[in-house]
Amino acid sequence: MEKQGATATGQESQRIDEAPEQRKASDREQRESPEERRNRNWAEILQELRVAQTGVQLFTAFLLALPFQNRFTTLSNAQEWLYLAVVALSIIATGLLVTPVSLHRAIFRKREKETLILVAHRLAQGGLAMFAVAVAGVATLIFDVTKGLTVGVAAGLATLALFATLWVGVPVAIRSAQTTDD
Repeated sequence: MEKQGATATGQESQRIDEAPEQRKASDREQRESPEERRNRNWAEILQELRVAQTGVQLFTAFLLALPFQNRFTTLSNAQEWLYLAVVALSIIATGLLVTPVSLHRAIFRKREKETLILVAHRLAQGGLAMFAVAVAGVATLIFDVTKGLTVGVAAGLATLALFATLWVGVPVAIRSAQTTDD
């Protein structure tokens, strides 16, 4: 019995210990000045963009090297057009995800950080959307070349569904769960 009591007490103390940590973050956010909040938001966006930019740039580099492979010449006309569409989407995604850095350079010290954060946020969302469609296009192309068009289309749709679930569905579910907890 004492072990159960000790365990329950230990769990209660863990919950008590977690609550102040959560309150600290909330208190910190409430105490930060608008400038500190903007700087924190900008730093968070930059960190997220670093991850996304690396992946998209490697993906684009891979795509740009494909035409120089021997098997590339065996693609049908439709597969070549799909490849070109995927390359275009990947280049657009790269541009959208790198643009916030260029914007920061252009408006540095012009007291436009709030606008920069908003625009960078939207560009990142657009870049990730283009990247998801490009990856789905590559899945379609790869499965089409190896197993046929029907399997290729199914693979592309499954890839889009995966990204939609992970990048849209999961955040929406988390937000709605947080709203119901409050």
